[in-house]
Amino acid sequence: MQLVDTHVHLNFESFQDDLEVVAQHWREAGIVRLVHSCVEPGEFAAIRAIADRFPEVSFAVGLHPLDVEEKWMATSTADILALAKSDPRVVAIGETGLDFYKAENRAQQIEAFQAQLAIAHQLNLPVIIHCRDAAPELAQAVRAFQANGQTVKGVMHCWSGTPEETQWFLDLGFYISFSGIVTFKNATQVHASVQRVPAHRLLVETDCPFLAPVPWRGKRNQPAYVRQVAERVAELRGETVEAIAAQTTANAYKLFNLSDTRTGSGEAARLVSAR
Repeated sequence: MQLVDTHVHLNFESFQDDLEVVAQHWREAGIVRLVHSCVEPGEFAAIRAIADRFPEVSFAVGLHPLDVEEKWMATSTADILALAKSDPRVVAIGETGLDFYKAENRAQQIEAFQAQLAIAHQLNLPVIIHCRDAAPELAQAVRAFQANGQTVKGVMHCWSGTPEETQWFLDLGFYISFSGIVTFKNATQVHASVQRVPAHRLLVETDCPFLAPVPWRGKRNQPAYVRQVAERVAELRGETVEAIAAQTTANAYKLFNLSDTRTGSGEAARLVSAR
């Protein structure tokens, strides 16, 4: 059984002392590919160095909405575009999006988000979207972008919205990715969303080092634990974990245009056709 963890932050300090051991764990758990997200462009060199060490890691570049106030500058669009074009292992733009939980810079976040959508459109890359307390505004921003004839694809990462909000983003063409939150007993709206997402739009992730699934809730998360996410998703959908693993792996290969480091790009086609 193979799995793809579609959202990790291995460059964070909590992994500095034992990343080789963490990698051994994810390989033993059947995690064959990882997509490393990017909080801000200054991380790019460190993330690329991790991909140099672990060939199963692909990565993104972008600016997180909570960093927009301090780090969005006149040169940011050009900087992100240049970095995205600098390495073929860049498979997405992000993470970007909107976070209105405490922020007062709503207009600035929307500006930065739409600029990154434009980069993704230009490079034909998916976007990795963070959304907290901002689903109506984010959906409207995407609709406004698409109204100009520009297409965009991507994933709502670590999704915890309502089933109604889930449908908004499915209608806009996005994939929905679920994290360790799905294993929490009180995450009822997440459970309902898991049951709503069509199989061909479903992804799994850890968002490590955050949001470790049960039974490790409250501890450091790691890519190997994406298996527990897949198991809970399978339980909620009334499917086998093997079926969920095969489907979400095929979906990840398709969305991020991944090639397998061991068997070549034909692996993605095999996984998709197997479903």
